[in-house]
Amino acid sequence: MFAIIRSGGKQYRVVKDDVLDVDRLDGEAGASVSFGEVLMLGGDSPQSGAPLIGGASVAAEIVAQKRAPKVVAFKKKRRKNTHRKRGHRQMLTTVKITGISAN
Repeated sequence: MFAIIRSGGKQYRVVKDDVLDVDRLDGEAGASVSFGEVLMLGGDSPQSGAPLIGGASVAAEIVAQKRAPKVVAFKKKRRKNTHRKRGHRQMLTTVKITGISAN
């Protein structure tokens, strides 16, 4: 059984025991978190929501809080001796999916 969830404006396809990085969630390592925005449940009898499935949820456990690799935005205007370099590191939360509930 798999589920498609929405977190931080992005959609993820998850199954039990998956480990994935999502945008930062509040909580320490070892805390449990629940995703209530389930868009689709798949398996023997697939269900799709319009847009969400009522009562469905996905339980997960926070593994770690970390930062993504640096993304560099470099802007340059040729022949003008003008350039700008800025870096950004996104805050991420690593979660492990512990269960999918359909009701």
